[in-house]
Amino acid sequence: MKIRVVIVDDEPQARDGIRIRLGDYPDVEVVGECSSGAEAVSLIKEYRPDLLFLDIQMPEMNGFEVLRRLGSEPMPVVIFVTAYDKYALKAFEYHALDYLLKPVGEERFREAVNAALAQVGKRNLEAYAFNLKKVVDDYLSHIGLNGQETISTGAAGNHRYLEHFAVKSHGNITMVPASEINWIEAAGDYVYIHTDTQKHLIREKITSLEKSLDPNKFVRIHRSTVVNVDMIKSMRSNEHGDYEVQLKSGDKLRMSRSFRESFQKVIGNSI
Repeated sequence: MKIRVVIVDDEPQARDGIRIRLGDYPDVEVVGECSSGAEAVSLIKEYRPDLLFLDIQMPEMNGFEVLRRLGSEPMPVVIFVTAYDKYALKAFEYHALDYLLKPVGEERFREAVNAALAQVGKRNLEAYAFNLKKVVDDYLSHIGLNGQETISTGAAGNHRYLEHFAVKSHGNITMVPASEINWIEAAGDYVYIHTDTQKHLIREKITSLEKSLDPNKFVRIHRSTVVNVDMIKSMRSNEHGDYEVQLKSGDKLRMSRSFRESFQKVIGNSI
């Protein structure tokens, strides 16, 4: 009987690379692949794979959250795939779980797959699931609920907001403090994060990202724009009732009339 494999990674090239390399293993069958955590949970429950390649840094729900969502489901053997992440690597090494560090070399890939295939047939499901739970708990205790940012507690006391964004690019991760963000621009299923010096692209819809931001600091001023109120220098109304918002960085944004009321609540003043 073939060993069923599911591949989860938000980068198409990474998925292609894993699938192509697995072609060297005649006893392995890739039964599904996807690019997001939400899809992964459904796919794993549907196919119940023996082996799972799981990316850590993904939009909306990361790899550790995927495992947490599976709960009491029978756990496959997992090979974690990640760009450099010191907390993840520490957790993997402490709990003796295998991982592939991007970019993945041929020899390292073969080592990880051979070890995983050997483990598929002999693993103690209960013990393995317990070990996975420990690594998930350890990682999330350092990183936070979505596993790709540091979070802080808001004024409500029980809601936590992002303090850092982990921006992936060509296998590297750049940590961007939320306090350094000037504004966020929607771009379909992506957003651009603007700082004084850079413009970062993240695969996340602005509506979901906005919910993760401290509403006392970040406010929507247009359907495609969220601004850090601490970065606003001045505002000027026009004849249409909209406002031109000038940031300290020199960027100029537009505030729609429909968002003026929510903006006033944040700043505590009428405009």
